[in-house]
Amino acid sequence: MAPARGRFITLEGGEGAGKSTQAGLLADALCARGYGVLRTREPGGAPGADVLRGLLLGGDTDWHPKAEVLLHFAARAEHVEKTIRPALDAGIWVVCDRFYDSTLAYQGWGQNADRGFIQTLIGLVGLTPDLTLMLDVPDAVGAERLRGRGGAADRYERMDPVFHSRVNAGFRAIAAAQAARCCVIAAWHDIAAVHGAIMAAVTARLPG
Repeated sequence: MAPARGRFITLEGGEGAGKSTQAGLLADALCARGYGVLRTREPGGAPGADVLRGLLLGGDTDWHPKAEVLLHFAARAEHVEKTIRPALDAGIWVVCDRFYDSTLAYQGWGQNADRGFIQTLIGLVGLTPDLTLMLDVPDAVGAERLRGRGGAADRYERMDPVFHSRVNAGFRAIAAAQAARCCVIAAWHDIAAVHGAIMAAVTARLPG
């Protein structure tokens, strides 16, 4: 008998929302419940996609917004077909730090790329998350957390506050328009409280 299909959970939000931390905690909690779990991220998550991640996040290339959108979706196609879909088909739950909502928010709202074009590409992906956790923080909190990060900032992290404000507005608009799929999490609270809210949402939205 073929295994039941796994569930696909994405975490979205602007810089400083705590996605990576919460993705790790969620993956660990699901493992503790007995699920097979794959934790992954975008851009990246497959060898070819990781090459494109380096192009998108590193350096100072001034991509045309449409070219940047296409690079993200090229990486996503590799990620979906070589990593995410095989895991789901094997009954594994996938926890992904960013997916196509990030392209819509960062390029569509942040860089004013054609959102209709992005929506067309979303339709071509052929995979919709079972649940998207939108980690929301006020712009000032995200900016403060971003300033407190160690290490070199990537290309998006170096963009100005106005860009990040547009991105955050984009995520909020996506969550409002896709309420059946998206659950907004107040991510300005402490790590344990945010994790508790995430687990409550997962339990309620994806029982069993």
